[in-house]
Amino acid sequence: MIQKTNPTISMAFQVIPKVPDGLNSYEIVDKAIEVVQKSGIKYEVGPMETTLEGTQDQLLELIKQAQDACIQNGALEVMTYIKIHYRPTGVSISEKIEKYR
Repeated sequence: MIQKTNPTISMAFQVIPKVPDGLNSYEIVDKAIEVVQKSGIKYEVGPMETTLEGTQDQLLELIKQAQDACIQNGALEVMTYIKIHYRPTGVSISEKIEKYR
């Protein structure tokens, strides 16, 4: 029998906005990161993706909001890449990177 749980997981995402001529795609990505910063969810911004820590439902909803922020700030469309590290007992960002700090 599969037991339903709602553990803390690690999820990384990258948004790649398609922008019209004259718009800077980095500025659009910054708007997506602002959504993450204001969310209260634990995160780490990296050079290629942002890693999040929370429940799967929380994080997927946050990524949707980040995509919407791209569109609201001028992107014509957004490609989003998502990686999920799931473990029934939970996964944290710090357990993965603490030894490198």
